[in-house]
Amino acid sequence: CSSRRRRASETCLSNENIRSFISENTEVVVGGSLTPEIKLRLFTPGCRFWRERPELWPFSDPYWAIYWPGGQALSRYILDNPDVCRDGSVLDLGSGCGASSIAAKLCGAVHVVANDIDPVAAVVTKLNCELNKVEPPDCVTDDIIGSDPARFDLILLGDMFYDEKLSDSLHKWLDRCVKSHGSKVLIGDPGRAQFEGHDIRKLLHPVAQFELPESVRQENYGLTSSHVWCYHSKL
Repeated sequence: CSSRRRRASETCLSNENIRSFISENTEVVVGGSLTPEIKLRLFTPGCRFWRERPELWPFSDPYWAIYWPGGQALSRYILDNPDVCRDGSVLDLGSGCGASSIAAKLCGAVHVVANDIDPVAAVVTKLNCELNKVEPPDCVTDDIIGSDPARFDLILLGDMFYDEKLSDSLHKWLDRCVKSHGSKVLIGDPGRAQFEGHDIRKLLHPVAQFELPESVRQENYGLTSSHVWCYHSKL
């Protein structure tokens, strides 16, 4: 019943109403992450819904309100290696707060698509782009995993391997993307058990490791580092 009410709330509210609500109930965070040059609207202890009863939150679970460690590593890697996306087309899959899309934009990607099935994430991504003075990406809220893969030079995934069923679907779809279009795939993950134990790990090689700031370690139950991996399909 609660989830139905939240979906109805999302449907009834206009994007402008959602923007106002998010602006009032998040805080602009600068620093404290692996990418201090990117500003983001996030949940912090100073926000009402950090301590408010969850049933009063009008939308679905706000995964976009947290800057997850895999996304931080992915965004840091892009900022440190701008040639990986410069002049190319980029898909930010499971884009959340939009940090990796913003990093790609800052590094000269000519076409960026931010895909997240939560429509509120699309609104938040545009708000965060305004904070960072970059043109917003194309925001797509359809579930594209399993669809015919579009042509992208680079596909980014941060913190997506948290569920076995989803991980299996991602594995199959990424394999099709690489085989169909030769897309390069970069995955950010701090070493969650679902990721480490999945078959896809056999097709990855590490390209970067970052030590997480102390505040991020505390927020993520003591995780100390986060990695970026490159995916290679078995052709």
